[in-house]
Amino acid sequence: MLAGPRRHAATSCDKATPQYNVHVMPRIPFDQLPPDARLWIFAAERPLSLSESGRVLEETDSFINQWKAHGVPLTAGRDLRYDRFVLVGVDERAAGVSGCSIDALVRRMQQLESVLGLELVNNAPVLYREGKAIERVSRDRFAELAASGTVGPNTRVFDNTLSRVGDLQAGKWEVRAAESWHKHAFF
Repeated sequence: MLAGPRRHAATSCDKATPQYNVHVMPRIPFDQLPPDARLWIFAAERPLSLSESGRVLEETDSFINQWKAHGVPLTAGRDLRYDRFVLVGVDERAAGVSGCSIDALVRRMQQLESVLGLELVNNAPVLYREGKAIERVSRDRFAELAASGTVGPNTRVFDNTLSRVGDLQAGKWEVRAAESWHKHAFF
C-alpha cells in the first residue's frame, strides 16, 4: 500500500504532466495477458540457438521489468515461439503504452540485433511454412514464389502484423495465406 503519490522526474516523453508511482506487477506470464492486450511480434531472421534464446529472453525480461509509460510501470509479458518469434504483450488496463515506451521496446530489440548479429525488427520479410520448416524471404521473392505456384493461398504464413493478444489466442497468427493480408498482396 502506498503512503501517498510520489512524482517521477519528467522526461521528454512526460512533458510537464506530473507522474505518480502506481503499484503494478510489471512482468507476468504471457499466457495470463488478456485478449485486449497490445502485441508486438519480432521475427528473427533464423532460428535462435539455445544460448541466443536465453539471451533474448533475459534481455526482454530485464526490459519489461523496468518498462514504463510516462513514469507508470507497464504490465507486460513475453514469449518465444519456434525459437524464432519474440512476442511482447502489454495489458493496458492498468497503464497504456505511449509512443516513447513503444520506441524504447523497439530500441531494445535493435540493441539485441547488434549483440546477436541478426535481424529481429525488420517486418518486411514474409515468414511461411514449407513443410515443418519456417522460411523467411523478401516480399519480392514471395511474390515470385506465388507467381510460379510454389506458394499459394493454402501456404501457412505468419501474420506478424497482429496487434492484440486475442488475435494470437484465436489462431490468427499462423494461418493460410488466403486468411491474412498476404491474400491481397500476393494472390
